[in-house]
Amino acid sequence: MTIVLASNNHGKLREFAQLFAPYHVQFLPQSEFVAEGAEETGDTFLENALLKARYASRAAHMPAIADDSGIEVDALRGAPGVYSARYAGVGASDEDNNQKLLADLVSVSMPQRTARFRCVLVYVRDADDQAPILAEGVWEGSILQEPFGAGGFGYDPLFLPVDSTLSAGAMSAAAKNAVSHRAQALQKLVASLLSHRLIGSHD
Repeated sequence: MTIVLASNNHGKLREFAQLFAPYHVQFLPQSEFVAEGAEETGDTFLENALLKARYASRAAHMPAIADDSGIEVDALRGAPGVYSARYAGVGASDEDNNQKLLADLVSVSMPQRTARFRCVLVYVRDADDQAPILAEGVWEGSILQEPFGAGGFGYDPLFLPVDSTLSAGAMSAAAKNAVSHRAQALQKLVASLLSHRLIGSHD
């Protein structure tokens, strides 16, 4: 089965491919069908994920999965939230976003730096699917005072999961894919897709 992933982020493509490998699902990036991504005008992760899934499905004429995810920092009243990818401005790099987050928290002590990664996934059979399949995952932790680890992407080097001594950026791909917000959401999505017989069974 082939599904278009409403993202051109190589980190996300790699994670999805690894997590769906047992179900014989191939992912194609939306860049194979359209140059630009959907405009993320939603106020919530769910609204943006739906926008992106429908956009990618319409461009590719095949089922699509989109995720909208980000980090919510309690000391910043939930920011960056839906603006996580462009926290330091449109086109900002991961490094730019990380540096802005550190700067915004410079006077906040470690006990007050609680945060979570949140991921909402949407699967649509086609662009006009009126019963999209939804899944959500949440990964609790804190924001470190400096980056730790060179793996992952986004805010991973700054995120210290609860009950972990390693940042998300210092964890192996296998360890992260077992517990992350995206992994949790994907496990729920896979269960729903299996129950609807939209993907084949695990080997």
